[in-house]
Amino acid sequence: MISAQRISKRYGDRLAVDQVSFEVARGELLGFIGANGAGKSTTMRVLTGFLPATEGRAVVAGFDVFDAPMEVRRRVGYLPETPPLYPELTIGDYLAFVAEIREVPRARRTRAIGEAMERVGLVGWESRILGSLSKGYRQRVGLAQAVLHNPEVLVLDEPTSGLDPAQVVGIRALFRSLAEDRTVILSTHILTEVEQLCPRVVMIHGGRVVAEGALDAVRARAKGGVRVEAEVSAPGVAPEAVATAVGAVAGVAQVRPLGVDGGWVRLAVFAAEGADVRPALAAAVATRGWSVRALERVVPSLEEAFLTIVGQEG
Repeated sequence: MISAQRISKRYGDRLAVDQVSFEVARGELLGFIGANGAGKSTTMRVLTGFLPATEGRAVVAGFDVFDAPMEVRRRVGYLPETPPLYPELTIGDYLAFVAEIREVPRARRTRAIGEAMERVGLVGWESRILGSLSKGYRQRVGLAQAVLHNPEVLVLDEPTSGLDPAQVVGIRALFRSLAEDRTVILSTHILTEVEQLCPRVVMIHGGRVVAEGALDAVRARAKGGVRVEAEVSAPGVAPEAVATAVGAVAGVAQVRPLGVDGGWVRLAVFAAEGADVRPALAAAVATRGWSVRALERVVPSLEEAFLTIVGQEG
């Protein structure tokens, strides 16, 4: 559905995006993440045809962004970081204008506007002046204009900016429902948002893709990685010997002693390729007649992975 192929964008001597490539499948909700200034918004503008690339190629919904930009725009709903609103218009007038320029059939416009407003929680707000709205409600109007024409692809750049926690919960539910029958790119620096919504992520830093893949696979690249934290009691056995025995369990790649707590040996157990070794570990400990107090699988956060990966790049 979306294919970015070695996209670069220069502003004079500054290279804002450097050979960025990734794919997004139909029906996928992709998290496109990075710090402010990493090149996220520039990449989104290129993919939506609002900014020409210096190099590379992008295909969206089967059309080349550079050869057929209008065809791409007909199929894409785009929410930029700052929604394109006219402060003197009412919400209803603005969405009617958007419906017209988006070529929504006249007979469907009223219904399309109503459905978009219902989706983002703006029912009954048709007569409110855009210039009087809070940032959070301006963001809702921006979301409404993005989904109004029922696009195949949605590109959302920092879509929850300015929303309060209660509003964010509702918007997240909207994103999930939208991704059921279309492709969605969620571009943001709020990593907890991506962890709750996106099965796959692309991480950008300094204009380059530095990580890409399933969420758990990217999180596993954090310092320490995915691990099982175990507490084992083996009376009369030295902690080092307990660690050696645990290290011999099938699937265990590494064991790191964490100390002793009241006779319980605490261990960080790392598995080959992030596999869950808890069942095998529990069975091996029981066979030796030892006791287990805890076997907790610890998955690093996306933030931990981001700091690790960016630190390696630096």
